[in-house]
Amino acid sequence: MSVLSGKKILLGITAGIAAYKTANLARLFIKSGAEVKVVMTPASKDFVTPLTLSTLSKNPVSSTFYDKEKENKLWNSHVELGLWADIMLIAPATANTLSKMANGVCDNLLLATYLSAKCPVYFAPAMDLDMYKHPSTKKSIEKLQSFNNLLIPAISGELASGLVGEGRMAEPQNIISFIENDILSKLPLRGKKVLITAGPTYEAIDPVRFIGNHSSGKMGFSIAKKAANLGAEVILISGPSHQQIQHSSVKRIDVKSAEEMYNSTHQYFNKVDIAILTAAVADYKPKNIANQKIKKKDATLHIELTPTKDILASLGNIKKKQFLVGFALETNNELENAKGKLQRKNLDMIVLNSLQDKGAGFATDTNKITIIDKDLTENNFKLKSKIEVAKDIMNYIVKKIDA
Repeated sequence: MSVLSGKKILLGITAGIAAYKTANLARLFIKSGAEVKVVMTPASKDFVTPLTLSTLSKNPVSSTFYDKEKENKLWNSHVELGLWADIMLIAPATANTLSKMANGVCDNLLLATYLSAKCPVYFAPAMDLDMYKHPSTKKSIEKLQSFNNLLIPAISGELASGLVGEGRMAEPQNIISFIENDILSKLPLRGKKVLITAGPTYEAIDPVRFIGNHSSGKMGFSIAKKAANLGAEVILISGPSHQQIQHSSVKRIDVKSAEEMYNSTHQYFNKVDIAILTAAVADYKPKNIANQKIKKKDATLHIELTPTKDILASLGNIKKKQFLVGFALETNNELENAKGKLQRKNLDMIVLNSLQDKGAGFATDTNKITIIDKDLTENNFKLKSKIEVAKDIMNYIVKKIDA
């Protein structure tokens, strides 16, 4: 999965011959999982049609502040477009547009949108050799970079004039790679390895029955996705769960029992920087597992249970540099129990959620948590979707490990 997946990308197109490449550029953005909107200068429509870009981007194309041909003359708000985008890319960026951007000239919708953008802005120059080397163009580029705009350098090659030299717009695939690599280089967990456990464990009674719980794995899977989106390499060890995750930075390992989860977790723990144990691991398992299905009898059935290995405590005993996070699902004396678990198991942080809170716990799409630090500081969060809770947890961890 591309780091651009889910991103909102605003593609600005100006009037250069390289505009023909933007059809493929829009297609590659869509293929990477991004949402794309296009803003064109009026003159750029002589090089590539709005119909082509609208079809490829799956969104209407804007080029003027309002469409004179339409009866309702809907206003195209440059402010809304600028606020909508996660990333703005101006490609091709002609010498004319670069000069206007550098000097705050605002005479079309694209330039107004650029001045309204709150997101990172990338620009890919395209022009003839002498124009690209002209001192005024160099000054414009330097000025734009001083505004924290990001230059995607032009490359050498055959130009529209027939000359060969620098000034050719970077190829669409290279533009995509440039933006991806730039985003990845700035992610806070870039180069970090994160181990996450999720879901329930099933402890066999006989070949068809087991002891389990209602954990769906939603919380752990949401955290895994968020950690990967922050640049981490994620190892997700999951008990039986219907949850799915599609991310190139997530390695999923499926287990069933507490013993299997214990073994798998210990296999990877020494290789990671952060371990987040969200799994609802069974505390007990049958002492003896029947080889055949136990037949129903009139008499009461007794199953002798024995404790499972405490995965979290075992990791707390052997941890070195790892930042270890546990979860506590409580029904009474919540804070007291969570703080006791934090200290007994040598954790760096614990996430408490209570079954007394409506919307929290197993098999829901929401959760309400309290994060407790190693120094027993409590940080309370409101009821949120598990996706938002995962964001809160990971952002908190990033702050702690960077402190």
